Amino acid sequence: MSSVVKDTHHDDHPSGIMRWIRTTNHKDIGTLYLWFAMIMFFIGGFMALIIRSELFQPGLQFVDPQFFNSMTTMHALVMLFGVVMPAFTGLANWLIPMMVGGPDMALPRMNNWSFWILPFAFSMLLSTLWMDGGAPAGGWTLYPPLSLQTGDAFPFLIFSIHFMGLSSIMGAINVIATILNMRAPGMTLMKMPLFVWTWLITAFLLIAVMPVLAGGVTMLLTDKFFGTSFFNAAGGGDPVMFQHIFWFFGHPEVYILILPSFGVVSSIIPTFARKPLFGYSSMVYATASIAFLSFIVWAHHMFTVGIPLAGELFFMFATMLIAVPTGVKVFNWVTTMWKGAMTFETPMLFAIAFIVMFTIGGFSGLMLAITPADFQYHDTYFVVAHFHYVLVPGSIFAIMAACYYWLPKWTGNMYPETLGKIHFWLSTFFVNLTFFPMHFVGLAGMPRRIPDYSLQFADYNMIASIGAFGFGIAQILFLYIVIKTIKGGKKATDQVWDGADGLEWTLPSPPPYHSFNTPPVVK
Repeated sequence: MSSVVKDTHHDDHPSGIMRWIRTTNHKDIGTLYLWFAMIMFFIGGFMALIIRSELFQPGLQFVDPQFFNSMTTMHALVMLFGVVMPAFTGLANWLIPMMVGGPDMALPRMNNWSFWILPFAFSMLLSTLWMDGGAPAGGWTLYPPLSLQTGDAFPFLIFSIHFMGLSSIMGAINVIATILNMRAPGMTLMKMPLFVWTWLITAFLLIAVMPVLAGGVTMLLTDKFFGTSFFNAAGGGDPVMFQHIFWFFGHPEVYILILPSFGVVSSIIPTFARKPLFGYSSMVYATASIAFLSFIVWAHHMFTVGIPLAGELFFMFATMLIAVPTGVKVFNWVTTMWKGAMTFETPMLFAIAFIVMFTIGGFSGLMLAITPADFQYHDTYFVVAHFHYVLVPGSIFAIMAACYYWLPKWTGNMYPETLGKIHFWLSTFFVNLTFFPMHFVGLAGMPRRIPDYSLQFADYNMIASIGAFGFGIAQILFLYIVIKTIKGGKKATDQVWDGADGLEWTLPSPPPYHSFNTPPVVK
């Protein structure tokens, strides 16, 4: 009997590669998610550089138009589903059990499964690059009939999206189960750190909208292979119906990509301002309001498809309404910093840059919400500028801020502060050099998703391409900093563990205990 027990015990603690394959530890799985996101970040970034190389000057230089369209499609799918969502799920895995005082995630085996689906999903997606007929080239929105022109790659694309959705839904169930069932005694909902709140709301959004995407792409699949006519006008279907289905998923998805950023920034700013977060309750309610409103604004992506005037007015005003809770959040972050004893370490720099540039993205979003104006902006580079300002200095900067902020906790080592600041300034300069000129070429009428353009757009496109390569090269420095910090460096002090004056966990209340395994630092 004892030998059986011994064997079982040995199985529970595998070493080497099996440790990572079979792990049910929330920290290991969080690490896997974050490394997966880093790898996909460089793959998706390489695709972006192919796009910007082609657009460096007018004319067709490097790729044919079909492959260019494949790159825009794949770049978007990789960055959204392969970088931002897994990175935030990795942060959730690492931090939520610690922040609520739980020993692990509620469903550890499902946690393992939800991660290991991802490498297979993205292997399927990336394998389409080598298939007959080329990779999917219908845009990340997959609008029919264009998306149905794809050759052998199409079923691989659809099944990879199903796997991504499955992974997201399982991760979301796990987050909800953990937050609702595993809080330490005394940790009421309104005492949770804001990162936990934003993830709780994000998880409900995921569970609500991922099945909508699954339904939409399954209908595409049956239209292509099983003779249905959901979106085929010749068979009595309606291609615009797909847009409604897609954007009913797609607009809440935009908030799935940004709400955890709000939680990260709400954790970092109080620490480096040495003040409690201003307006905790209003932040919780604002986050919930944004999530609710995200379900009733989907057709602002569709002003030009011919919806009735009453519909256009409704979606215009509903979209503008989202600016109110978003403004509340920005106001609260700025007020938290007001008269604080601020220091500007790398996480704080990224958090402040997030507020400034996310706000720029918000203002351009308001411009796009104005229906008659949107008729001019729609499908131009202005839209590309808008959503990249939300997603790169928004989601990506928040993820980087989180990595710098929590790496000392995760590894016990301090990151090199000077290199971190160099990375920040390079990233900030080049991200603006890349995306700000796109506002101008968009307002001047340059359409998006094209490999060639008129001569008058040449100068700004050249600037944007230079910025893109600069931003890409700067991220190699980020990878170097992360690896260097993991391998060693100056030991983290107890200040890092407690945050500034014990404010590390977003006030009003720090958790009663945490599950850090690192031994205390001896002074």
